[in-house]
Amino acid sequence: MKNTTTKIVKFVIPLLIACISIFVLAKYVASPELHANTIRSLDEKKTTVMELTAASTATSAAITLIPGDTATPIAEKLADLSGYFLIVLCAIYLEKYLVTITGYAAFVVLIPAACVLYSSSVFVKGRACRRMANKLLAFACAIVLIIPASVKVSNLIEATYQSSINETIDSARETAEELEESAEEEESSTGIFSKIKDGVSGITEQAEQMLNQFLESLAIMLVTSCIIPILVILFFVWIIKMLFGANLNLTKLE
Repeated sequence: MKNTTTKIVKFVIPLLIACISIFVLAKYVASPELHANTIRSLDEKKTTVMELTAASTATSAAITLIPGDTATPIAEKLADLSGYFLIVLCAIYLEKYLVTITGYAAFVVLIPAACVLYSSSVFVKGRACRRMANKLLAFACAIVLIIPASVKVSNLIEATYQSSINETIDSARETAEELEESAEEEESSTGIFSKIKDGVSGITEQAEQMLNQFLESLAIMLVTSCIIPILVILFFVWIIKMLFGANLNLTKLE
């Protein structure tokens, strides 16, 4: 009788936890308010990427005003950077949506499934159900923590280079405005770009410097927005392997 009662308790408690996870915790974990700091950081990063994209496009258009074809390759390279910045922007949007979706999936699907397996293990011989449940719980914890952890690490790196990125944006805007104003003044007064022609080599060097700064900023954004999340995922996979001594192949049970 005592053994039967113990089995019933072990069977019922995981199911109660599953219900709490679905109907109570899922709404809380998936709420934007819980992830306000993470979402705010991603919005700031999104703004920075959009400013870099606009600045590189404006600089590219302004460089085309330089007489001759000397700076044309630089203008084309700057224009090409917009495509890479778009990749970074997509990665940021993906992180922003996943930060709430992963929590909801973990507490509505993975954790309840693990609880059902725990309940089933009471009446099923062998440890297969319990092992599967442990893996599901570990995977649920991992996907909940991946985005906040990656954003935190990204913020630590970006804090070091944020001033450099802001300097690049401000310098690009000033350069574009100077080139556009010089072009308008010369065109309206003489119809030719005489003053610009006198300083073509200096302006070209300035444009090359701007290109290097944009490339550096792009590299920082690619690392913090694309590479770090992947590394964080690999880190969590490694932690799970260390804890359970098994991989996450859910179709293979020993």
